[in-house]
Amino acid sequence: MTGTHMTDAHITASRIAGSHVIGSRAFPRTHRMPCARRAHGMTLVELMIAMLLGMIVVGSASAIFISNRQTYRATESLGRVQESGRMSFELMARDIREGAGNPCGKNLPIANVLDNPTANWWSDWGVGIVGYDGAIATPGLPFGAAPQQRVAGTDAIELKSADSASARVIVNHQPASATMFLNTVNHDFTDEDILMICDNRQAAIFQVTNASPGTNTNVVHNRGGSANPGNCTKGLGLPVVCTANGTSYAYGPNSMVTRMRSVRWYIGRNPNGGNSLFRSTMTSSSGSIAAQPQEIVEGVNNMTLQYLLRDTGDYVDAGAIPANRWRDVVAVRVNLALASRDRAGVNGAALQRTLDHTVTLRNRMQ
Repeated sequence: MTGTHMTDAHITASRIAGSHVIGSRAFPRTHRMPCARRAHGMTLVELMIAMLLGMIVVGSASAIFISNRQTYRATESLGRVQESGRMSFELMARDIREGAGNPCGKNLPIANVLDNPTANWWSDWGVGIVGYDGAIATPGLPFGAAPQQRVAGTDAIELKSADSASARVIVNHQPASATMFLNTVNHDFTDEDILMICDNRQAAIFQVTNASPGTNTNVVHNRGGSANPGNCTKGLGLPVVCTANGTSYAYGPNSMVTRMRSVRWYIGRNPNGGNSLFRSTMTSSSGSIAAQPQEIVEGVNNMTLQYLLRDTGDYVDAGAIPANRWRDVVAVRVNLALASRDRAGVNGAALQRTLDHTVTLRNRMQ
């Protein structure tokens, strides 16, 4: 072999060196391929761990959802309770502020010529405001468990005033014919309405015996007729004398006449078996006047009322006020105990709140 040249013997020897020799034949050497590792499935332990982790995640998500739902229910129920309180106070405050009021002046003497006015709470003007403690019965409204009846142990209040929204001006008054003439035919006063007329010296309460709103300006306050309770006299002066003519008094031009408003607030039973705040007003039907209770706010379980007398500094219960001191009441403190309809409180109980509100009788303020 010279240089880089190889003989046939060398090439043959080289090929044989890289081959397997079986008998007289040579086979090329083959390379063994590596074997892939065998794939294994999840063991029972791994499966149980995965299931446990999944249950923890689902449980946590469910707990968060339930907690958020309960929080939402509680917040919504609390909002409804607070809204019920605001509505109750707003509506009660309107009547209390107007208590014992009239469009002509404060502390006017009043001639109530209704027939037997003390027979009904709504016709007995008295002092304009009267309260009842939880154990004191209200005339014509018994304690009981039937719908609209008063709940025992809860306070009540009665308020009388002139309805300023219905006020009309007197042009002429003729006591002999028991007729007054208004400044407009659109006065809306009808037969059997209970009205109050006043000037700067006195006021009178009477029942309309003849009126034609939209047609003429006349309003008649005569004695007799089919109206209930009716007038005991046509005279509107003081002192009240229940005879045909009574004590005559002529109201001059620019005197005012309005509807009389009698309102009673109390806690009564509602048709669902719970307690509600009720407002009772007088309505006219078929020739007679009667009290008509109306459910105002559901879920008001209790009401406590206290009163502030003029020249005193403490609020007192109704039972502590002598009969001759109700004219000196200048403010009312209202305490309401409210409960939600949904049982969104602790341990499935209803949410409860107690709220206070104080209202001044503006017609008695200096």
